[in-house]
Amino acid sequence: MADRRTSGGSEPQFGKMSAVRAASIGRLLKRECWSLLDFYSKRENLPADVGGADPRLVSVPPPSSQLDSRDQLWRLHVALLQCRSLMESAIAKEDEELGVDQDQDQDQGEYASLRSTVKERLKLLAFCVSELLGAGDGPAVATPASSDSLERADGSLFELKLLVLRIFKEVDYWAKTAVAILQTLSKEPARNTRLRRSIRSTRR
Repeated sequence: MADRRTSGGSEPQFGKMSAVRAASIGRLLKRECWSLLDFYSKRENLPADVGGADPRLVSVPPPSSQLDSRDQLWRLHVALLQCRSLMESAIAKEDEELGVDQDQDQDQGEYASLRSTVKERLKLLAFCVSELLGAGDGPAVATPASSDSLERADGSLFELKLLVLRIFKEVDYWAKTAVAILQTLSKEPARNTRLRRSIRSTRR
């Protein structure tokens, strides 16, 4: 495995810039999620507050300010991977049941493009958090997302549409959570230093 150590002078800047870059990607994802939710709700004529009282689809406990930086990033990384799994499953299920085709018409094409953009941005954000955390060399392995919830949508197309909306809202929730965590991390160099020391200690 390549040695990632750098000189003492450049290491703090590298850690801060990683968090800044990840936060920037998170903000893009948050805006894109809003666009997707707005487009989908209007397209399917669904009220914005539908499903608001439903439990979270991602099973990872939400990060809190009482957790240290590494624990918050680990939970965020797992949640983002679960969101990606849910997003991919929802797209496949929706395409199978509803026949979403990017080349069908302008409305369908715009919707398919928005879904694809959110999915790819989510994938990139998960990768950036993984790099910041050092998850590639550690034990941060995502538990399976709640794919069984997709099976419950088999009752009707309306139930499927509601579930897809819930998944989009779940991605939106974790995008906002990611931005909050990463912005805080990027502004606190001391916490960045402790995080890197913790990561190095797990690799020995």
